[in-house]
Amino acid sequence: MDIMSNPTMTAPNTDALNSALDDFSAWKDFLGHQLKRAQSAGMSDKEIDDVAFRMGSFLADKVDPKNVQQRLLKQMWDVSSKEDQRALARIMVNLVERSHDRGATVH
Repeated sequence: MDIMSNPTMTAPNTDALNSALDDFSAWKDFLGHQLKRAQSAGMSDKEIDDVAFRMGSFLADKVDPKNVQQRLLKQMWDVSSKEDQRALARIMVNLVERSHDRGATVH
């Protein structure tokens, strides 16, 4: 099941995405909300990991990093093998899941 082909899931608001990209804490909060939506729609961990990997690839290729954290993630992504990129995507899922579950942002 893909987030875009799942009829219960809708694409995130573009304005919300753009504003979230400006601030790393807001980005993690945005991702946390998207993760909860995906889980509520019944997406498996594997499907979520696949979406996170595709999102990481898209961001690394198409989006200019807007802060130091995003620059670091892009540099790590760019020097990583596909396997390591998948690990980075999973780590980001873990980070936002923990941040979102605790109701606090991990800095």
